[in-house]
Amino acid sequence: MKDWHLVAAHDMMRVFGEPQALLTHGSGCTVWDEDGREYLDFLGGIAVNALGHAHPALVEAIATQAATLIHVSNFFVTAPQLELAARLKRLAGAGDAGRVYFANSGAEANEAAFKLARLNSGDGRRTRILALKNSFHGRTMGALALTGKPSIREHFEPMVAGVTHIDVTLEALEAAFDDSVAAIIVEPIQGEAGVRELPAGFLARARDLATEHGALLIVDEIQTGAGRTGSWFAFQDEGILPDAITLAKGIGGGMPIGALVTFGAASDLFTPGQHGSTFSGNPLATAAANAVLAEIEAAGLLENARARGEQLRELVAHIGSPLLGGVRGRGLLLGIELTRPIGPALVAAALDEGLIINAPNPETIRLAPPLIVGDAELAEFDRRFRAALARVAAATSDTFSDSDTTTTIAGTK
Repeated sequence: MKDWHLVAAHDMMRVFGEPQALLTHGSGCTVWDEDGREYLDFLGGIAVNALGHAHPALVEAIATQAATLIHVSNFFVTAPQLELAARLKRLAGAGDAGRVYFANSGAEANEAAFKLARLNSGDGRRTRILALKNSFHGRTMGALALTGKPSIREHFEPMVAGVTHIDVTLEALEAAFDDSVAAIIVEPIQGEAGVRELPAGFLARARDLATEHGALLIVDEIQTGAGRTGSWFAFQDEGILPDAITLAKGIGGGMPIGALVTFGAASDLFTPGQHGSTFSGNPLATAAANAVLAEIEAAGLLENARARGEQLRELVAHIGSPLLGGVRGRGLLLGIELTRPIGPALVAAALDEGLIINAPNPETIRLAPPLIVGDAELAEFDRRFRAALARVAAATSDTFSDSDTTTTIAGTK
């Protein structure tokens, strides 16, 4: 497409900023733009492309389902929908009492969770929902009210009432809980905050307090679910069961789909007519999600996420640049800490080197490559990331001092 920059600027709503490229096709962990230039994708569509691009299992599932049923409305059920509901219950450990509501996105899954929390009112005694500062739960009005980032809420205030945002500390958690709390919603790893894990014991204590006060523990697994952290869901590493989890992103491998999975008594809160969506349980989306989750299981991609995540940590540690700090996160959801606010510049330099990464804030680089990533891709990431880092270092005049020894950034490897 000629002059696509102008077309995008003229015809597209200005909510995403200027597009970085016009991508035309992909395969595995690689995508290509209109000029045939290749990019190594280490963002995976922001933790969406679990199987990479054009994976045969996903392509076949979508093509087969498209040739039979694409949409039937929520007056009916289809085999892919029923199969996916049972699969998600099994993988999450929800048991026979669990139930699944299908949405079209993560924000919509969290909207359903918000309603679920409202239904847990205890005959009007429980009116508050706890959420965490610096959290991100989506852009729709209910999900935005749950989101703990004032900068993206302020233009749309007043927010939906009843949400209290607390510091991400055990002390704040203890102080906030009482019998007026209907639910608490947490991300086990705050992706948009720079891939930050909760304090040790936080999720377990939230479980105890929610049980004590009759509240729901809702875990937002939209970015961490579907094997991204090396477990099916990040909450499973904490040895607890929530009352509900919200899902999207990786479960569809690129097809838009979200879900609310409930556990135990929370499964009985919704009654017919209290929520819904025209596209809920869409057969094309659910068929795609079944293929993605089946392939993750059959191909051992949970184990791969754990192993490759450790390799990525080691690669970054061996770069040895004063621009880089530690690495946060689990599995293949990692945040590289930067010692200077160079995130946007490093992302741009990486793109010039043919590497797609992301900076959720100026001090962090986020990595979320496809779960199929292997040795060859890791080696290529190392080469391209080093080259991008060298370009940023050469473009700055900052210096670092360590025990009276000053090291120029441009002199780092």
